[in-house]
Amino acid sequence: MKIEILGSGCKRCDQLHQNTLNAISQVDSPAEIQVEKIGDINYFAKMGVFMTPGLVIDGTVISTGKVPSANEIKNLIVENL
Repeated sequence: MKIEILGSGCKRCDQLHQNTLNAISQVDSPAEIQVEKIGDINYFAKMGVFMTPGLVIDGTVISTGKVPSANEIKNLIVENL
């Protein structure tokens, strides 16, 4: 599984990244999950993310413009594993 955090490095983007790492630590197979922070605005547009932060799981935009909790992200990860 590949999780992308789309953001320019703002406080909310950093919080989403931290929440994602916390969520991954709570799942059964964290080694199978890659997390990548992406700051390329052109990539955001390509993905259809016009409000950051954005959360992308396996190429599907899951969330934009908000910071889901670690528990919400964990549930999304489990659903997509």
